[in-house]
Amino acid sequence: MKHIPGADPELVLLNHYYEELDRIALSDMTRSEINELLEKLGFYKKAQAEDEVPEEFRFSPAKDSPFKDAPPYKSATSSLATENESNAGVKHTDL
Repeated sequence: MKHIPGADPELVLLNHYYEELDRIALSDMTRSEINELLEKLGFYKKAQAEDEVPEEFRFSPAKDSPFKDAPPYKSATSSLATENESNAGVKHTDL
C-alpha cells in the first residue's frame, strides 16, 4: 500500500515485474465492499494479525490471477525471454 495525500484511493494490481495489470477506483466503495473485492480477487486474509502467512501467498498475495484467461501482457522483456527460450537448445561456443 502506498498512501498518496489528496489522491483518490485506487487498488493497482501489478505482476511480478511490477507492470500494471489493472487499476480499480475505491473511492465509492465501503470497507466491506473493498474486503469483498479483495476476497473475489483471491487475496489471502489472516484470521488474526499474529497468524503466519501460508508459503504459497508469501510472494503473491492472490490465489489465482483474475487475468489468467486473458492474453499475456507482451512487453519488450517478454519477447526477449521467448527468444532466449527458443534458443535454449542451441549450444554456444563463443561463451
